[in-house]
Amino acid sequence: MEVMDFALKAGAAALLAGAVCGGANAATMVYVSNADSKDIYVMQLNKDGSVTPVEQVQTGGTVMPLAFSPDHRRLYASLRSEPYSVTTFAVDQKSGKLKALATVPLADNMANLATDKSGRFLLAASYTGHKISINPISVTGLVQQDGVSVINTGKNAHAVATDPKNHFLFVSNLGSDVILQFKFDAATGKIAPNTPPSVATKAGAGPRHFVFHPNLRYVFSTNELDGTVNTYAYDAAQGTLTLKGTVSAVPPGFKGDAPAAADIHLTPDGRFLYASERTTSTLTAYRVNVKTGELTTVGNFATETQPRGFNIDPQGKYLLAVGQKSNGMTSYAINQKTGALKPLQHYELGKNPNWVEIVTFP
Repeated sequence: MEVMDFALKAGAAALLAGAVCGGANAATMVYVSNADSKDIYVMQLNKDGSVTPVEQVQTGGTVMPLAFSPDHRRLYASLRSEPYSVTTFAVDQKSGKLKALATVPLADNMANLATDKSGRFLLAASYTGHKISINPISVTGLVQQDGVSVINTGKNAHAVATDPKNHFLFVSNLGSDVILQFKFDAATGKIAPNTPPSVATKAGAGPRHFVFHPNLRYVFSTNELDGTVNTYAYDAAQGTLTLKGTVSAVPPGFKGDAPAAADIHLTPDGRFLYASERTTSTLTAYRVNVKTGELTTVGNFATETQPRGFNIDPQGKYLLAVGQKSNGMTSYAINQKTGALKPLQHYELGKNPNWVEIVTFP
């Protein structure tokens, strides 16, 4: 695997026509937040899985979770140093560059951000504050302070998201070993407990991040504290989850400190699932049975040290993972038949890279 110095140099922002992943006129861009250097790296993803530096954007705070608006014209960044806040960035649709528009307070230190599927509301989850917030977003894409709803949850809210149809909202509560289930009013942003109001994990599992399968029949969730991945059957009409099975997210024979499963993502076609595990610094690949939701482990792959965040490009060809302790990123080619990962290149980034977003612009 080749190692590349990722020093940002003048002129590196030039996009090479036709050299990007996704087609001759489509630019696929990568955004990585670096908490301790307080910046966001913007990169171009090329057809061969390499990346080209575009710009380094200072945020003025400990930047961690990122979230794009559905139309990719706005990027929202959670600043987890005081005062806790969110910055709205305008995203240039040709270059992918960012321009800060506004920064407004958030209700607490937010570990996770998402928008609802209409882009009218910003959802945020506070691990230390045991709550979620729902902020209105203006027609110009700016997060609003007025009209925010703050809802207390169980212990350690970690992730929040609506379902793909925007009818229901879910919140993982790591410390309470449940995923909360709400009805979501897309017109007002109001939520109400569903029936039942939650689904439990195994005691001590610690549900963290979750993803919906594109067929809307299954949801997959990492469990941070016992190093596993849960499969849930999803009733899209009722907005409820039913636990179906659990698989390991640590390598076979793992013996050591407590596991710390983190991020989770599916390929766009739903055939392969990946989870990161920070104690062993590995990525686990699974084959998904789209008829039953059953997961079969493909393999465990070494990655950057303490991989809190990773993501998959919209074409499902490449996976990019960052390491909080390595201050770097590795790009991988995804084997389209088996789901196995082949490391391509390592890049030096800022300090404490922790979140990855990948989008393709028209």
